[in-house]
Amino acid sequence: KNERRQSYENRPYGLVPETIAAALYPPEHPYSWPTIGSMDDLTAASRDDIAQFFRRYYHPGNASLCIAGDIDPAATKLLVEKYFGSLPAAAAVERPRPAAPELPGPKRLRMQDRVSLPRVYYAWHTVPGFAPDDAELDLLASVLAGGKASRLYRVLVHEKQLAQDVSAYQESSEIAGSFRLQATARPGKELSVIEEVIDQEIARIQAEPPSDAELERALNRYEVGFVTALESVGGFGGRADRLNQYNVLTGDPGYATQDFERYARVATEGIRRVARKYLTDKRVLLEVAPGTARTVEVVAGAAWPASAGTREAVGAAAAEPPRQAARSSATLDRSKVPQPGPSPRFQLPPFQRGKLANGLELLVIEHHELPTVSMNLVSRFGSAADPPEQLGLAHLFAAMLDEGTEKRSATQIADDLAALGASLSLGADWDTMTAKLFTLKRQLPRALEIYADVLTHPAFPEEELRRQQSLTRGRLVRLRDEPTALASLGVHASLWGHAHPYGRPELGSESSVGRITRDDLTALYRTRFRPNRATLIVVGDLTMSELVAALEPRLGGWEASHAPALSLPEPPAPRGTRITLVDKPGSAQSVIAVSQFGIERKSPDYFPLAIVNTLWGGQFTSRLNMNLREEKGYTYGARSGFEWRRQPGAFVARASVQTAVTAPALQEFLKELRDLVGDRPVADKELEFAKTYIERGYPAQFETSSDIAAKLEELVEYELPDDYFNTVVPKIRAVSLEDTRRVAQEYFHPDQLSIIVVGDRAEIESSLRELPEGKELVIGRFDDQFRLVEEH
Repeated sequence: KNERRQSYENRPYGLVPETIAAALYPPEHPYSWPTIGSMDDLTAASRDDIAQFFRRYYHPGNASLCIAGDIDPAATKLLVEKYFGSLPAAAAVERPRPAAPELPGPKRLRMQDRVSLPRVYYAWHTVPGFAPDDAELDLLASVLAGGKASRLYRVLVHEKQLAQDVSAYQESSEIAGSFRLQATARPGKELSVIEEVIDQEIARIQAEPPSDAELERALNRYEVGFVTALESVGGFGGRADRLNQYNVLTGDPGYATQDFERYARVATEGIRRVARKYLTDKRVLLEVAPGTARTVEVVAGAAWPASAGTREAVGAAAAEPPRQAARSSATLDRSKVPQPGPSPRFQLPPFQRGKLANGLELLVIEHHELPTVSMNLVSRFGSAADPPEQLGLAHLFAAMLDEGTEKRSATQIADDLAALGASLSLGADWDTMTAKLFTLKRQLPRALEIYADVLTHPAFPEEELRRQQSLTRGRLVRLRDEPTALASLGVHASLWGHAHPYGRPELGSESSVGRITRDDLTALYRTRFRPNRATLIVVGDLTMSELVAALEPRLGGWEASHAPALSLPEPPAPRGTRITLVDKPGSAQSVIAVSQFGIERKSPDYFPLAIVNTLWGGQFTSRLNMNLREEKGYTYGARSGFEWRRQPGAFVARASVQTAVTAPALQEFLKELRDLVGDRPVADKELEFAKTYIERGYPAQFETSSDIAAKLEELVEYELPDDYFNTVVPKIRAVSLEDTRRVAQEYFHPDQLSIIVVGDRAEIESSLRELPEGKELVIGRFDDQFRLVEEH
């Protein structure tokens, strides 16, 4: 129930997926309800229901196991036989094969939600995954709304500036498929106008196929996603997941080549054909409008014909009692956890340093496993450098870099990158600006030419500046809908205050962003965004000599600057523990964020503090999560961690909890922190667990070329030594029990906490005031400058 509250009830637009599912599928279809069920379903579920479900479906005869990684296949097969071979299979499970649903006609629904911007959703029935037309529909989605070069992005977001965002995808599920499209209106724009444009673009692609160039862009986009997914061994979409998906859904775990070929065979006429065949008037269209409560009404279209009902239909399939699985007669003692082998020895591949004549530092790791290249330019300034009257300058600067150069327009940049399947992402955090390029190796020369053009010749066109200012205003409007984002803003504002750069909103405010001019962006570029103030991190299928030869003619003319280095004021002195309540009427949950000042990233106490955080709130079996989730059932999950800055950042523990238990949940946060520095210091068993947890999980942080580049970014941003990553595990292993207890006493201060609670004031204020820490509770709100101010 807490997961449902967190993912559905307390999330903007969170009830849309189940609303569309109920409209798109008849009530007896398995896809007509969400996998999590309803609150009534969850309340009604008994332990016996769960046990029977487990016995029916969770047995070897209904499972597919894939093991991928650095293994000995023969030895692994023996282990599989040992632990799985003796498990008996239960009755065979017949896969559901409902009839393909077909809408009797168009359906239009209107929902009110506690959101600030209207949004429209489209849904059509299509085909299951791997079926004929599935690949064509995927590429149709890309042509229509796959990135900046797509048709709908160009007309809705860029040209007419009607939408904040637009996206489309083919949902390729096992027994049915659907084509989905959505667009969010900009402040002051009407959904009806956006719908007109969407309908026009659908009609256009039905009338004539996309161009060869559009198809090439869509195919390149797909190819890059296909290749990069293979970098990861585990995780969603990684090799093990991909092999297993192929095995279960096609019967061939080696289906990858055929999978890619079905996309390569798609022709432009095939995309037009599926647009005509599936994107008809038999669709579900849902409008979401801002309101004070959540309501849904059917504006047009009939409901599905009456049936026995969902619960009865599902119950019929489970009416036959599941066979009780026989217990294994093997001698294997399953009460004893198998002992793992030795931990892997981690060694980051050696990297090389270099420098161009203009001072641009190079950090290069050769990574030849796949033909890809990741480039990440890290420039040493960020939002903390924003002048107080120009908050949001760094973020707006990042957004504007690829919106036009001296020889390319914004649309040309998007088209040129899409034609290569390359991606360029630009962003700012508190202390750095990043420009990340990802490309296949064969496209590197052309991709690098575009990348260099963006870095060295940005034009900051006036019309694009106005457009980006409009988009930022829309993001700021939506920010007020997000309880978790408001809690983060509150943490920073309450710890540092508005006088310190870290206490100000990174995106700025409507007025501060509106004051930024092209001259401001140009001045920032000339003084701060310079090669001698940046490091280019490159990880991929190339050598240092290849890189330098490619970079010098493209980036060598980028001129250095000699502006003074940035300096930050000292953070304010900590004050006593205080609760600030930010009202979010009607919230299904309260977001609790308990924070205090942390440490510098390069502090030698980083290692014992990493262990303390791991066992206190840094992973699933931490004290905090086991208390709030497993024992009390207050939350779907509670976590803690350090936010790293150039100066000491924040230490934050947070959770989304059911509204009714806000005050007791906060009590448990405080109890666990007091226990850590009081009667329950770190124990020997906890210390060893945390060391092993960090050690065994550490190599996975360097799995892909993008992962490695991101880790090297830490090296640059926090001025860590070159051998740092190879010393982490030994230094973690060297931490003593005394070290953990010392840093807990030194750095954790239950009497100096800033506590932010975002929730329904009418429901939780009185109980919070009854807490010892609630005597001085403050009611806060974010003003039009996104400053956290007290209500009086």
